[in-house]
Amino acid sequence: MSRVSREYAKAVGSRLRAIRIQQGLSLQGVEQKSRGRWKTAAVGSYERGDRMISVHQLSELAGFYGVPVSALLPNEDQLPPRERRPRTVLNLEKLAQAPPDTSALVRRWVAQIQRQRDDYAGHVLSIRDGDLRALALLHDTTPQEFADRLRSWGVLETTFPEPEEPE
Repeated sequence: MSRVSREYAKAVGSRLRAIRIQQGLSLQGVEQKSRGRWKTAAVGSYERGDRMISVHQLSELAGFYGVPVSALLPNEDQLPPRERRPRTVLNLEKLAQAPPDTSALVRRWVAQIQRQRDDYAGHVLSIRDGDLRALALLHDTTPQEFADRLRSWGVLETTFPEPEEPE
């Protein structure tokens, strides 16, 4: 679980605990009242944020508590700040100008990804580290060497998302 996921799980857990306490239930009381559907250990680990709760389970637990699902979700001020992680993208306009003999495989890969995403209008295509490793393997090189090749074509870019405006 990433740091942000862990913090979000803790924020959801805090809401779960608050609702349970508002209803005057102990963890054992939840297990008894649910006739064993909700085990003490599971609910406790959700509340501590040790374990992520699925959307389906959250919905069922909301039904058990008789509250809307939104009551179990943290308020905006309880959410962890979003990380500004760099985004690796391929500049598709520059890829079209890359040497055709060495860029053909990358172009076919991009076309396949565009079909899967149903995205043909973009000027850039976001890629993951695993994508870069796979493409490097297909080109019989290391990810670093392949990234350097893409950069030499002007195709590989790293961008940072814009910070969110406070409301």
